[in-house]
Amino acid sequence: MLCAILGDVHANLQALEAVLADARGYGCQEFHFLGDVVGYNANPVECLEIVRNLPGVCVLGNHDEASADNCSLADFSVNAAASIEWTRTQLTPDHKTWLAALRPQRQIRNATLVHATLDSPTGWGYIRTREEAELSLACQRTPICFIGHTHVPKAFGQGIGEILLFDRNEEGGEGKGIQLPKSPKLLINAGSVGQPRDGDWRAAYLIHDEESRGLWLRRIEYDVEAARNAVLAAGLPSKLAERLKTGS
Repeated sequence: MLCAILGDVHANLQALEAVLADARGYGCQEFHFLGDVVGYNANPVECLEIVRNLPGVCVLGNHDEASADNCSLADFSVNAAASIEWTRTQLTPDHKTWLAALRPQRQIRNATLVHATLDSPTGWGYIRTREEAELSLACQRTPICFIGHTHVPKAFGQGIGEILLFDRNEEGGEGKGIQLPKSPKLLINAGSVGQPRDGDWRAAYLIHDEESRGLWLRRIEYDVEAARNAVLAAGLPSKLAERLKTGS
């Protein structure tokens, strides 16, 4: 079975629609989301409705959690906090209830999904280094764990450190997938659909072939100008619009 693994949609409707069209074109049957459906961009309601009606699961992200209630935003940047405050005004009570009910981690057959880390799923720490990855890998009970949160595609192997599973700069295309090693345990960041931060503005997601242990990082062009204009029209910080063009 082919599954699409999508992280950090962040209310970017144009990117989400382009990614889903690509995934469906390759025959993906399930769509699993790594949290942060909302935040930063201008279409939280539309993205939430799409996500919750797809076959698959979604885990809780920190922007989802903060948008679902009136908790303090002191731990967020100024721009992130502004986007969450605006998002709260857009969501209905039903939307907030759905977000609040999301679990921080899920297991789907032989893979675990979590937004940030397995050692503290709602502590919202970042995994950028080998040492940070090892803390999560020690808690991992499946061969593969997919994560998001940093918005940067990256992979770690237990006891090995960072593993180059894909070239972040290459064009998505036929024959670019890899077969995952059977060991050690792998911790894989799927990047971001709605706000990439690896210097590539194109939306990122993974196609996972569960039977063959195949993995394919896809980078998808979308109408970034429409996404930028929507951010500005909503009155959100202009920096959030500009970073969509630079993938930063």
